[in-house]
Amino acid sequence: MKAIRRFSVTAVLPEPLRPLRELAFNLRWSWHPDTRELLRSVDPDGWRRSGADPVRLLATVTADRLAALAADRGFVRRLQVAAGDLRDYLTEPRWYQRAEGELPRSIAYFSPEFGITAALPQYSGGLGILAGDHLKAASDLGVPVIGVGLLYRHGYFRQTLDADGWQCERYPVLDPRELPLTELTGAEGTPVRVTLALPGGRTLAARVWRAEVGRVPLLLLDSAVDGNAPAERDVTDRLYGGGSEHRLLQEMLLGIGGVRALRAYCRITGHPEPEVFHMNEGHAGFLGPERIRELDALGIGFDAAARMVRAGTVFTTHTPVPAGIDRFPEELVARHLGPGGELDTLDSAALLALGREPDAPEPGHQAQFNMAVLGLRTAQRANGVSTLHGAVARDMFAGLWPGFDPDEVPITTVTNGVHAPTWTADALTRVEDPARLTDAELWEVRRGLRETLVHEVRARLRDSWRQRGAGESELGWIEDVLDPDVLTLGFARRVPSYKRLTLMLRDPQRFKALLLDPERPIQVVVAGKAHPADEGGKRLIQELVRFSDDPEVRHRIVYLPDYGMAMARGLYAGCDVWLNNPLRPLEACGTSGMKSALNGGLNLSVRDGWWDEWCDPDFGWEIPTADGLSGGDPERRDAVEAAALYRLLEEQVAPCFYARGRGRWLEMVRATLGRLGPKVLAERMVREYVTGLYAPAARAHRAMDAAAAADLAAYAARLQREWPNVAVGHVETGEEPPVLGGALPLRAGILLGELEPAEVEVQAITGTVDESDQLLNAEPVTLKPDGGPDLEGHWTYTADLPLRHPGPFGYTVRVLPSHPLLAGAAELGLVALPAGDLATEETGILLR
Repeated sequence: MKAIRRFSVTAVLPEPLRPLRELAFNLRWSWHPDTRELLRSVDPDGWRRSGADPVRLLATVTADRLAALAADRGFVRRLQVAAGDLRDYLTEPRWYQRAEGELPRSIAYFSPEFGITAALPQYSGGLGILAGDHLKAASDLGVPVIGVGLLYRHGYFRQTLDADGWQCERYPVLDPRELPLTELTGAEGTPVRVTLALPGGRTLAARVWRAEVGRVPLLLLDSAVDGNAPAERDVTDRLYGGGSEHRLLQEMLLGIGGVRALRAYCRITGHPEPEVFHMNEGHAGFLGPERIRELDALGIGFDAAARMVRAGTVFTTHTPVPAGIDRFPEELVARHLGPGGELDTLDSAALLALGREPDAPEPGHQAQFNMAVLGLRTAQRANGVSTLHGAVARDMFAGLWPGFDPDEVPITTVTNGVHAPTWTADALTRVEDPARLTDAELWEVRRGLRETLVHEVRARLRDSWRQRGAGESELGWIEDVLDPDVLTLGFARRVPSYKRLTLMLRDPQRFKALLLDPERPIQVVVAGKAHPADEGGKRLIQELVRFSDDPEVRHRIVYLPDYGMAMARGLYAGCDVWLNNPLRPLEACGTSGMKSALNGGLNLSVRDGWWDEWCDPDFGWEIPTADGLSGGDPERRDAVEAAALYRLLEEQVAPCFYARGRGRWLEMVRATLGRLGPKVLAERMVREYVTGLYAPAARAHRAMDAAAAADLAAYAARLQREWPNVAVGHVETGEEPPVLGGALPLRAGILLGELEPAEVEVQAITGTVDESDQLLNAEPVTLKPDGGPDLEGHWTYTADLPLRHPGPFGYTVRVLPSHPLLAGAAELGLVALPAGDLATEETGILLR
């Protein structure tokens, strides 16, 4: 019989146990083993039944048990120590408070998803887990971040398999009052409401929930409120669900509503207003237009307001392909953000221009509003998430900066990291320095983690087969699944086609031989979800499941449904090797291998994402890529790369693991723990954001007051008008033969139109040249004006070009904007280069 109404009965904690609520509602317990163990001891069976969720645990513990704990002086002492430790953690100065230099008073971090803990299921994959690790590392470092996101009432889907191995989805309803959340309220306990105007006189309202992530507050907007029409109530129904308009409303609520929720939070709590706004992907892009609206309402004007907003904004792109970017028909955006909708006080044409792609739409296609373009145009600082991805992003978005080479596109790199306290197994955190254990001790720790994984896999596999319709009498074979003494590979991630879940099945017989090798067998644990609308991804899962169902190999390879944070931690700890074989360079970073490395797991990966910059024979193996060998044929490419994978497993990985004494294997584990581990930390990542992006953004924000912004906006408008008149005229070099170590005198005649020399920078770009006269190792040399303009309006600029490298040498001359409030010369996307015939003169000079 189904209940007609659902509500939560809250346990009343005895006075000595009141700190339990404080510990349960601050998510630091999820990465603090001592607190987690204390909470588990409240009721070990209840802890297991609750899925290690202390809020659910406290809602089910009996009154008798609470009374017994309150009378247990040992437990109460432990509780007081844990509560005191949390208070010290929340208040004592940390790295940020001791850091030198002028740092932001507060930073807002917007993301569509946050993976903090399985007890707050608001994530789908790597983007959300990265956001969660960012907040947790910021908390540990004392960085004053406020997180902003959405609360999805169904979260992401729960995954099961049917009897035929096909992915099935279900969306359990989440009650915020059963989660580690409190509602944001104002005076006299009045709930805060954020409201957006929609076309046709409709409104979209949302309440604001608050989670405590250590020292970091996380605000989550929830549209399931009374007063909303059914369609508006469902805006935050599920992560990445619905059609184009539904997604647009989600992103409007995240960006526009998120800023309004943030303002309310700061007003109520007295928290400093953020000086820096960080967009974690383009989903949060509408925070820029909302902040422009705030300033425009003060009479500043759209252009100046946009400059003020840009100064303090950071944009991170995680997308290596244009198809992965959210786009909306321009007409749809105009209808929701123009007259009669939200932001209707702004210049609609100027607003739409912020998200317009640089290339005109193809005939018959609508103009698209690009959320990544919006992010890049409303943020003065942007970054990719690995060195390789930074280069890919600069090339992908180069059209926004015409005339500049891709390596000059103002997108830098901060390589992702992972939060060690979250992802490192307790067995390793209890060891002061795992890398200094003896061979026997280190092997035993790793074997223990593998054995724990084996038991967990068997339990999950049994549950999965029951869900698929198997009876208990049919499942005796599961007791022999996996072996704690066999080399164990892990492969767990989302299942888009580019990650190539089934590459390992390319040659089934050869793969079976690896699994069943009588002397050096391997075993594989696979997990991952396909997007509900991705039929191709579901077929890949089914193919893998059918292979793993084969009685011949099912004790050596398993597929576990419902991959999530709770499962992931055991996989990262228990697998000896982490497998990653995406199509290069489509993995922006890929942090799962980092989490494995924190536990001493070795990486076996294509050189993509983070592995491209930190690949080392001491940390694992590189799977060669075959793009250059396959002639563009994807079938041949996959065949070549699969063969390389099999060969590595047969000839290097398995022999190393099973070698007598295992000395080389354990050396690699130590190197991974001791040398790679510190590189992949989220603390390193957040420090880089603070010093390289947040601090400069805060300085720019402080310098960009209304007067400065108006000046910069006027300067930009003036340049846009005059730039067609800016040109590189004649260029002359001295007649002295160029000699290595000497200098080449250069004179250039520059047309500036109505601009003044102080408004531009004239550069010579010098370097060695290749056979096609492309500049290599290019470096700029600034030319200085020499006198006034001649009768034809040419200003003379001069410089001596240093000749540092032997061989073919070349240069070109260009004119760039120059203003003290620009973050870089490419920011405005304006550059004047020599005309075609002039550009090829006097290049390829041979130095003697």
